Amino acid sequence: MTVHAHTTHRPRRMLRRTLAALAALCLTATSCGDSESMYCRYPCRFVFNPATHASSAALLTTVGTPGTFCTVSRVTKGGASYYHFVTTDGISDDVIFTMEDQRSTVLIGLNNAIVFGYGNVDDPPVLYAYDMECPNCFDPEAIPVRSHQIRTAQTGMATCPTCHRQYNLNTGGNVVGGDPGKQLSRYRAHYAPGGVLSVIN
Repeated sequence: MTVHAHTTHRPRRMLRRTLAALAALCLTATSCGDSESMYCRYPCRFVFNPATHASSAALLTTVGTPGTFCTVSRVTKGGASYYHFVTTDGISDDVIFTMEDQRSTVLIGLNNAIVFGYGNVDDPPVLYAYDMECPNCFDPEAIPVRSHQIRTAQTGMATCPTCHRQYNLNTGGNVVGGDPGKQLSRYRAHYAPGGVLSVIN
């Protein structure tokens, strides 16, 4: 009888474990574009502090003008690392890394480029930060990795030159032209009153 009782309860225990594992998976394994989460699961770490960095006209214009978006990437000149900023209005500048930047981990999206800015639809405006790689074409696990970087326009739209989908930067990066697909990969962004911009995932 003892063996029989043990055998009877084993399927129930296994079912409970399976359900618990599935629940944990649902809570933790959200991916870019899932309706359950507005944010991408990939890491990103970009922090710009005007108290320690040189001024960026591109960044200041962007955070002060809803509907204007700014691309930031990391470039190297003369052996030194810089943040390269360029807005959809054509303003661009380079700001050298601080000692803190050099010591910390700087991850600018999946492939060295993110775009940020306040949307011009909501009141108050929402600060958006997106990965520059098209979520419907770029595969970070592909060998070799091939870039499919979106191109931004002054209209607040972004277009993938590969699949030709068009994304609206002002409304969460949703697809507004071309075939249906995933929206742009979005990161958590915050702009503090003191002027510190952080995009951290």
